[in-house]
Amino acid sequence: MNSQKDVLQKEFSVEELNDLIIEGIQDIKGKNIVKLDLRHLDDAPTDFFIICEGDSTTQTKAISDNVYRRLKKEAGQLPSHYEGQQHAHWLLLDYFNTVVHVFYKDTRQFYELEDLWSDAIFTEYQNL
Repeated sequence: MNSQKDVLQKEFSVEELNDLIIEGIQDIKGKNIVKLDLRHLDDAPTDFFIICEGDSTTQTKAISDNVYRRLKKEAGQLPSHYEGQQHAHWLLLDYFNTVVHVFYKDTRQFYELEDLWSDAIFTEYQNL
């Protein structure tokens, strides 16, 4: 019989953690989800960016909270850095190999993060 302790001891690959992050975003109906693979870029600050947006600051906060909860519960992972909760226009969760950016729609358009890292390998995910 598997206990919760046994589940948390399982090692998760970066790809499995990325899948869990994307599922956490989709749970709360995050939109325009894109994964940027930065591993082939010499000056990249991390291996992956996962970027999404919400229609309201309430939704962006709910998305980031859900990603935080799911990774903590299902993978035993906490972000090394978590910021933006107060205003919820741009929330960032840093899981070392993957940095999650949850934007309010207008804020995402303003910063154009995807354009800054246009050399990355992009994977887009369908809105649910």
